[in-house]
Amino acid sequence: MALWNSVTGQLRSVIEWKNPAPDVLFERWTDSGDEIKNASKLIVGPGQGAIFVYEGKPQAVITEPGMTDLKTANIPFWTTITKFMQAFQSEHKVGIYFFRTAEILNQGWGTPGPIKYLDPQYKFPVGMRGYGNFSFRITDAGNFFVNIMGQRDQLTIDELRTAIVARLVQPLTDFLAEAKFGYNEIDANRNEIADGVREKVAPIFATLGFGLTDFRVQNTDFDDDTKRRVGRVADMQAEAQAAQAVGVDFAKLQQLAALRDAAQNEGGAAGAGVGLGAGVGLGQAMAGMMGNMNAQQPGAQQPAAADDPVAKLSQLKQMLDNQLISQAEYDAKKQQILSQM
Repeated sequence: MALWNSVTGQLRSVIEWKNPAPDVLFERWTDSGDEIKNASKLIVGPGQGAIFVYEGKPQAVITEPGMTDLKTANIPFWTTITKFMQAFQSEHKVGIYFFRTAEILNQGWGTPGPIKYLDPQYKFPVGMRGYGNFSFRITDAGNFFVNIMGQRDQLTIDELRTAIVARLVQPLTDFLAEAKFGYNEIDANRNEIADGVREKVAPIFATLGFGLTDFRVQNTDFDDDTKRRVGRVADMQAEAQAAQAVGVDFAKLQQLAALRDAAQNEGGAAGAGVGLGAGVGLGQAMAGMMGNMNAQQPGAQQPAAADDPVAKLSQLKQMLDNQLISQAEYDAKKQQILSQM
């Protein structure tokens, strides 16, 4: 039986990669061991390629669909008979490796963690995550076989995708550092980021025998610490602009907010004492600020403006609208001004 199997194996004349698994990228053909008879026919289908390895050395890379004649020293029957005492094994070992030449589409990628770089606008480190997809194909099967396949019998698409994603983080970090896109500019420049990263990885992947045919940045996000710090800066900028709009010094505005918070944070006798002191300070700060605001009114005499109840009520309303004072504080101060009229 073993003799007959060996003889029929020597009669095999057609080699092809039939119905490869959808997730396989590169695979060794093993239907009849590694003995290929002289003048066997190699059939390469559409979207496929093959590497012919003879006696341990790649001899040819076939990327065009069609049929190819293989010439070896394994003559049908003769090899079987002469190798009878060596378990019918020929020393002329060959290997056929099939691979996909078609483009592998829509492979997802994402940074495993936030990428840290210095934001040019805020001048502090930010952490950005990126997500998207890419497509690739084998461009140099010989280099791919030597540098990636090695002694493997099979390589899946997901295995190569994982290797590609692992090599994207450093080029992405380098590009962001060089491009100097600020926190608020990332989304508007996703195409530029994608092109920049693809340009950086192209020579790296080319030496390994494959290349990206497409690379997209679909979404970006920043870590919670970055969002919190940027939000705090934005709030302070908004308060500074509001203070400038009503003619109030920003430092005094911050002081008023602190006094208000202290006055509202009452707890027990000690808290009541703190609240009382803060309330006195709040009134003094309000009086000083209103005096400054009146003094800054254009075209008005300072003494007259300081005594003008309409101006005081107007400034008081602005402070209420900007949430610098509470409704109760507004009502009390308003009643005080009206009582002096």
